[in-house]
Amino acid sequence: MSKRIEKDQARFRSIIRGRVKKNLKKYITHGELIGKKGKDFVSIPIHQVNIPKFRHDPQKSGGVGQGEGEKGTPVGKADEAGQGQAGAAPGQHILEVDVSLDELADMLAEELELPNIQPKGQKNIESDKKVYTGISQAGPESLRHFKHTFKRALRRHISAGTYDPKNPIIVPVREDRRYRTWKVKDEPVAKALIIYMMDVSGSMGEEQKEIVRLESFWIDTWLQRQYKNLETRYIIHDAVAHLVDKETFYTTRESGGTIISSAYKMAQEMIELEFPLDEWNIYLFHFSDGDNWGESDTNTCFSILEESLLPAANLFCYGQVESPYGSGQFIKDLKGKFPEEEKLVLSEIADKEAIYNSIKEFLGKGK
Repeated sequence: MSKRIEKDQARFRSIIRGRVKKNLKKYITHGELIGKKGKDFVSIPIHQVNIPKFRHDPQKSGGVGQGEGEKGTPVGKADEAGQGQAGAAPGQHILEVDVSLDELADMLAEELELPNIQPKGQKNIESDKKVYTGISQAGPESLRHFKHTFKRALRRHISAGTYDPKNPIIVPVREDRRYRTWKVKDEPVAKALIIYMMDVSGSMGEEQKEIVRLESFWIDTWLQRQYKNLETRYIIHDAVAHLVDKETFYTTRESGGTIISSAYKMAQEMIELEFPLDEWNIYLFHFSDGDNWGESDTNTCFSILEESLLPAANLFCYGQVESPYGSGQFIKDLKGKFPEEEKLVLSEIADKEAIYNSIKEFLGKGK
């Protein structure tokens, strides 16, 4: 019976995951799953799905197996008459399903047709990893396998005729004990750095920052799937750049003017001081509404990109978030200056619905 229940439950969760995948675009563009992210799982609300279950009488005034009754007698009390008019709309039933970040990343890859990234740097350096491969009669107690030990003890009791189903006490002895065995496996090491840069000047409002927050979450989810060693840095800038933590990055209020080169200079210094190019795969993501302080600073940005950031990076992704207060000029300048630069990926993000295609533009080359 328990195996049948487990099989039914697995089938049910498979159906749920199918629905998550089908509606992935909706989840990408809405923020309800963000913030519910735990260490390894996020909860995604699924509408109109019910798990069959018994409901007990909240008034505890009788029910199945309580009191006298005859065939055909309704179980429990009838609901009391309600007040007000009946509604015409159906009710919503919400089930929150835990989906691992790895599963989300795989779904994202399938839906957006993202290729696996080919890491550079330490891909030829190998580290030791312990892989459990079998069961042995000897080993440390910390690796004792309870299930195999119990099975051996049960077989011994049955074969000796000492097993009593009415008093099923199984006591393993030394020869019953089984232990997990392992071997050392060499696997490539790849390290990645992500630098997020966001314009927080006066023209970047809450809606624009929410778009950045959602897109950054999904980019993180995908890159975490590709790399075991992932470092993330956050830079905010108006006229001056600041290195901040993740919470500050997403909650800073907008103010001041815009000097984009301040963020690029900080990213350049960080890479030169902390992240050797032969060891790290480097990804830079900059989000802005396209306003910049004058042509001279735009030229400074071009120099930093050309001489430092683009040679260092696997990808430099610039996402321009549409704002009613921004000029949107910077992406036009980048297109004019770097018309054929493969490492530079540009994306115009008009609203939340555009996040889906923007992620594909950024990550679709598998660099």
